Amino acid sequence: MQDGAAAPFAGSADWQYIPTRNATVWTMPRGIGRRRCWSAAWLYGVLAGLGAAGLALAFRQGLVPPLLNPLPPIDLAEGRPWLADWRLAAIKRHASVCARTLKAPQIEALQIADGPVHHGCGWSNAVRLTSAGGVHAAFDRLTCETAVALALWLEHEVQPLAAEAFGQRVAAVRSLGSYACRNIRGSPLWRHRRSQHATANAVDIAGFTLADGRAVSVRRHWRNEGAEGRFLREAHARACPYFRAALGPGYNAAHRDHFHLDRGPFSRCR
Repeated sequence: MQDGAAAPFAGSADWQYIPTRNATVWTMPRGIGRRRCWSAAWLYGVLAGLGAAGLALAFRQGLVPPLLNPLPPIDLAEGRPWLADWRLAAIKRHASVCARTLKAPQIEALQIADGPVHHGCGWSNAVRLTSAGGVHAAFDRLTCETAVALALWLEHEVQPLAAEAFGQRVAAVRSLGSYACRNIRGSPLWRHRRSQHATANAVDIAGFTLADGRAVSVRRHWRNEGAEGRFLREAHARACPYFRAALGPGYNAAHRDHFHLDRGPFSRCR
């Protein structure tokens, strides 16, 4: 810049005058420039973090359309699939993804018509489930997402545990139901909020029937130190990667006799 030239950004106190032999140089002091660089980097970092959080939320809530979703559909023959939660969530709003996932022999289910939600009760993208993981598991109305999670858990976690503990497979689950138009039970804090059962997004399991007809009961055997108790506690723990909520007798008195498994918005494994 020539002598007598106006300073860039005239009126700013951030620029300082440095005379040289042949020209006048206006430059920003080193400390100010460094602070501005850090501020810009911080802003870009915050924006990148918000973008990543928004993208993660979109995957978690099943909001990414199938054509834009880079994650492969769940394969029920695959044990412990990577990013299982996001891939299960991809089924939530898309009946076409559900249809591609319902593959025998790991699951026998029929897609059913939606039941429009009224007063917080109803269902969408649901199935009528007959069996999952080679286990008789009859549920009239159950979201496809939860049915697929149940099949993965029974096939790849419960059946191997049963073979190890009892030398035989599980033949059936002892069900306490799936769809029920009601509020959450057992917690005064949440008693005015609809249960995941109100949208057919949860199952309650009281125990299992083994191939030889023996019953394994959550109520009777949960605290047992024998094979039945160990089997139940480990089966419950292994439900957590597939379900957002996996609640049992350790959660509260309302769950003393069953496992509550759902694919709702909140994660709890107790």
